[in-house]
Amino acid sequence: MPTLYYYPSTAAMIPHIVLEEIGAPYERVLVDRTKDAHKSADYLRMNPNGLLPVWRDGELVLYETAAIVLHLCDTNPKAQLAPALGTAQRAHFYKWLAWLTNTLQATLIVYFYPDRWVKEGDAAAAAEVKLQAQRKVLAQLRQLDDELARTGGPWFAGERYSALDAYVFTLCRWTRNFDTGKARDFPNLGPYLQRMLERPAVKRVFDIEALKPPYV
Repeated sequence: MPTLYYYPSTAAMIPHIVLEEIGAPYERVLVDRTKDAHKSADYLRMNPNGLLPVWRDGELVLYETAAIVLHLCDTNPKAQLAPALGTAQRAHFYKWLAWLTNTLQATLIVYFYPDRWVKEGDAAAAAEVKLQAQRKVLAQLRQLDDELARTGGPWFAGERYSALDAYVFTLCRWTRNFDTGKARDFPNLGPYLQRMLERPAVKRVFDIEALKPPYV
């Protein structure tokens, strides 16, 4: 059985939502980060980076969230979670998928783990890194908000829901506890996130992952 290795509220939520939208059978394996299960020898054999998620389907083992999402879109074309191959819409789908993982997600990781970019024990430097990362995230959220205004919604790419929505929703959700600059406070992102919360697939993921408010 195809299997998603996940931990609640991590980047694994992105393929988790995609899988629930697709509706095909799959299994879930909880990788308990609180017990360092993502650093176990068995897990590191699947993903030597020790990060979540991992997707396993027979002999195929995939890590990197964007790669998993693309694979799920390609292997489940009837779900129509990505535009047709060779179209301009597909090209923009690739662009935004790359931007979300390489720009917004990467900056959020700096915000949450600023100590990784400074000398060990330098709390002042870590605080400055975190502050600068939050400022960058704010500008990136504004870019998402502007794009929603441009396309006219209701979904990120316009009229048709896509796998990008799972990505945008999850990363925006990570800002829910920011002191300032929460995604939900932007004029277009706020209503958009509420629409996402109403999707049955998203509701199922929240139930499965046992997540509690604030949801965004």
